[in-house]
Amino acid sequence: MSNHDAWLVVGLGNPGPTYASTRHNIGAMVIDEIAKNNNEKLGRHKRAQADVVETRIAGEKVVLAKPLSFMNTSGGPVKALATFYKIPMQHIIVLHDELDIPLGAIRTKFGGGDNGHNGLKSIRSSFDTGEWLRVRLGIGRPPGRQDPADFVLKSFSSAEAPDLAHLRSEACEVVESLITVGLDATQSRFNS
Repeated sequence: MSNHDAWLVVGLGNPGPTYASTRHNIGAMVIDEIAKNNNEKLGRHKRAQADVVETRIAGEKVVLAKPLSFMNTSGGPVKALATFYKIPMQHIIVLHDELDIPLGAIRTKFGGGDNGHNGLKSIRSSFDTGEWLRVRLGIGRPPGRQDPADFVLKSFSSAEAPDLAHLRSEACEVVESLITVGLDATQSRFNS
């Protein structure tokens, strides 16, 4: 699979079981969900520090990926995959946690700043641009005076499980929508 019609869908997170269920890993959780829905299993890429699987979504060629680097060095693996598969910037979709959106809500956009998100900052640095599609997955703000850095590394609570399940499921639909009908139609439908 090496052409400009393919898509690269990346879910950000931190590697290993310690971080698997944390808020910062919601992007990686969605990649797992899409793979499961497609009866696919991710495996280690030979040239990039990432777990990947090549699949199809609504007939379109898609590479699902989870960088195996830590969040603040996500850019290297994402750039390596985009280069390996020859995927243009406008066909890269990055799924990431977003503090400024309520838990369960999703916003899509093209380009923009990193808003202090180290994963986005690393990708922007690797590509020298921020011009890619983003699926911003709402995790809400930390309660009280809790440090946002601590908050994103905490697991979702059992009370949040229904919102988390809904978020993961809807994010799968959002990715398919971006690939099949584009950003404007996806924003109209999902950016509530």
